[in-house]
Amino acid sequence: MSVETDVEFRPGPVATDEVLFARQGSLGRIRLNRPRAINALTDAMVASMQAQLERWADDDTVTAVALEGAGERGLCAGGDVRALRSAILSGEDDPARFWAREYALDAAIARFPKPFVALMDGIVMGGGLGLSAWGSLRVVTERSRVAMPETAIGFFPDVGMLYLLARAPGEVGTHLAMTGVTVGGPDAVYAGLADVVVESRRLPDLVLELADGRVPEPGELDDDRLPAPTLGVDRDWIDDCYAGDDAAVILDRLRGHGSPAAREAGEVIASRSPLSVAVTLEAVRRAARLATPEQVFAQDLALGRAFLTGSDFVEGVRAVLVDRDHDPRWTHACLADVPRDAVMRMFAGAPHP
Repeated sequence: MSVETDVEFRPGPVATDEVLFARQGSLGRIRLNRPRAINALTDAMVASMQAQLERWADDDTVTAVALEGAGERGLCAGGDVRALRSAILSGEDDPARFWAREYALDAAIARFPKPFVALMDGIVMGGGLGLSAWGSLRVVTERSRVAMPETAIGFFPDVGMLYLLARAPGEVGTHLAMTGVTVGGPDAVYAGLADVVVESRRLPDLVLELADGRVPEPGELDDDRLPAPTLGVDRDWIDDCYAGDDAAVILDRLRGHGSPAAREAGEVIASRSPLSVAVTLEAVRRAARLATPEQVFAQDLALGRAFLTGSDFVEGVRAVLVDRDHDPRWTHACLADVPRDAVMRMFAGAPHP
């Protein structure tokens, strides 16, 4: 949600009011400003943030940058995939150019020379995680709903998140990537997508502290009254079921497991695009062997281009976000029907781990 303090936000270097900027003391503030769309990212927003970050990186009077979202629903629901679908169908633009610019912004945040504080309140999904999980201080709240839900729309978890998910405890990252399920703040911290859980009412005080030139350590902010993560409790079945490189075998293990939570995860995966799930498993395994986030961004871009044709992306976006009938007609009937060579073809041009 918007963190209200006495400061005026204005458009930045690119003429759009969909992302706004402000200076408060020594803090540079970024406010994503499409609240009706849960601040879904557009090309103009990406370009404006990239240009403003370049200015602040060279401005010695700026000691830190904070990212927030306008409205009550969340920081950012991701990229505007409906617009990307329209671009694919019309053939008038190359959607991969948006991904290239988006990933370049995410990489710039990862290497930003000053503290970058992401206020991950409310919904933080897809491209919203790309903007926040690469920050140096990633703050979730009791309201946070965090996910990489791309397999539900016939895509794959991009914005470099597979680098982080591949390094989550055990097979937790594999579980989150394949299912796309939403987790709360404590689980986001457990999975390595955030650093600390803070009550949302404390965010204005945090912003004032940042404006005064002080960036607290996560341990100074931690609130032990908030719930413990559940992913740690589920590690036994997660680690057992998600081992290996065969998505169909993983699904069979989940469906046959004694834990109701495991069987529920199996039903979620069975509802996702079979091709997307199979590609996602291969991608997370490769990301574990890729040495740098930049290599994973390069893999993401290669996969994104492959998903423009011969994938379930257009159909998935239609079913979930356009017609909203939630009845996608996937290319393959089930995971067992996805040929291995169809998965491997999607990685043409991707870095070799």
